[in-house]
Amino acid sequence: MKQDVLIHGMLLNNTIRFAAIDGTKLVSDAKELHALSRVAAAALGRQLMITAIAASLCKNETDTVTTVIAGNGPSGNLVCVGRRGRFVKGYAANPSVELPVRGDGKLDVGGYVGSNGKLTLIRDLGLREPYVGTCHLVSGEIAEDFAQYFTVSEQQPSIVYLGVHEKAEDGSVTGAGGLLIQTMPNCPNEAVEKVMAITDRIPGLGAALADGKTLRETLDDLFAGLDPICTTQSEPMLLCDCSRERLERALISIGETELKDMIEQDGKAELTCQFCGKRYAFDRNDLLNLLKEATEHGGTDEE
Repeated sequence: MKQDVLIHGMLLNNTIRFAAIDGTKLVSDAKELHALSRVAAAALGRQLMITAIAASLCKNETDTVTTVIAGNGPSGNLVCVGRRGRFVKGYAANPSVELPVRGDGKLDVGGYVGSNGKLTLIRDLGLREPYVGTCHLVSGEIAEDFAQYFTVSEQQPSIVYLGVHEKAEDGSVTGAGGLLIQTMPNCPNEAVEKVMAITDRIPGLGAALADGKTLRETLDDLFAGLDPICTTQSEPMLLCDCSRERLERALISIGETELKDMIEQDGKAELTCQFCGKRYAFDRNDLLNLLKEATEHGGTDEE
C-alpha cells in the first residue's frame, strides 16, 4: 500500500487555508493493529486523520495534540494523539462492536459513538499547562463534531470532511481521506461564498482516493477555479512512542500507597500500552526501586 500524504495549502489569494490527508494506510494499519470492526475502523479512522491534521498545524516538532471523544454510544472513549512530526496513534475502548448499516447503506458511526457526550482537544505546546478545549457532540459522526469544535471553541470557522471506505466483503480499507478548510483573518465574504459553492463536491474526496486517484489530483479537481497553492507536504503514519521510561513515570505518579499495595499483594506488575498493545513487565525489584523514587519525590514536594 502506498505511503499516506498530508498536504497544506491556500485558496483564493491566501484568504483561506486548507489541510488535506490521504490516510488510507494509517487507517488500514490501525484496523489491523486493534482488530477494529468496520464501524470502529470508520470512527477511529476519521478521528486519527483529523488529529493528524490538527497536530500538523502546531509550530514545534515536539508539540502534541490529543483528542478524546466520549459519547453515549457503545464505542466507549476514542482517544488519539498526534505529533507535529507526522506521527499519530489512537485506540477505541470497544473496538470489536459492530452495528448494522444505516438505511442509506452507510456505516452507523453516529450510532457507534453516540450523539450525546463531549469532544475534548488538548494541545501540549511545551508550556507549563496544556491548552484544553471542549464542546458537546453534534452527531457523533466525527467530522461535524470537529467542525463544531473549531468554529465554537476556537473561534475558527471551519469545514471538516472525513471519510473511510471499506469493502463490505472483508472490511479492508480501500480509501480514507480528510479535509479541513478554514478562513484566514479578514477573509472577504466573496471567498467564503466561493468555497461554500463546492461543499457538495467535498464528500467525493474519499471515493476518489478509493478509486486510485492521488490526493493532489483529487484536490486539483475539487479546488478548480479557487487558485489552489500547495505549500507543504508530509507523510503521516501510525506510530506509537511508548517506552518503559514513560510507564515507569506513570507508576511513580500513582504514589507510595498504591505502589506498596502492588508490591505486597502481587510482587510484580505488567502494563499494556493501549495505543499499540506492547507489554511492559516490572518485577519486585523494579517496583521497589520505583517506590524509592516515589518516596524521595514525595519528600521533596513537602519541603
